[in-house]
Amino acid sequence: MVMKVYSPEFAVDAVTLYHSDPDLTIAQVARDLGIRRDTLRRWIDAADAYGGTIARKSTKDAQVNERTKEELQAEIEALRAELKTVRKENATLATERDILRKATKFFASEMHW
Repeated sequence: MVMKVYSPEFAVDAVTLYHSDPDLTIAQVARDLGIRRDTLRRWIDAADAYGGTIARKSTKDAQVNERTKEELQAEIEALRAELKTVRKENATLATERDILRKATKFFASEMHW
């Protein structure tokens, strides 16, 4: 039998999912994630032994720390430009919606003659 190896992040997420809803059973979570019940049970027991959580090394945090100030500034500027575009589109859609509402009221009032 081949033993599957899961990442620590996956184990933490599985335990977190199990703890997120008191109505969930270990069997349900294990089945939904495609893992064995005893594997999930071991992860839960390990988490409880460490005070309810498994230490999680976040690769995302390490990547953020390695990014330069210029890269972060460029990303912020790109996000600001995108936000400006989205706000403009939102205003256009709101205007179109208002026009359609007025047209609907106008045509509805004409039909009741």
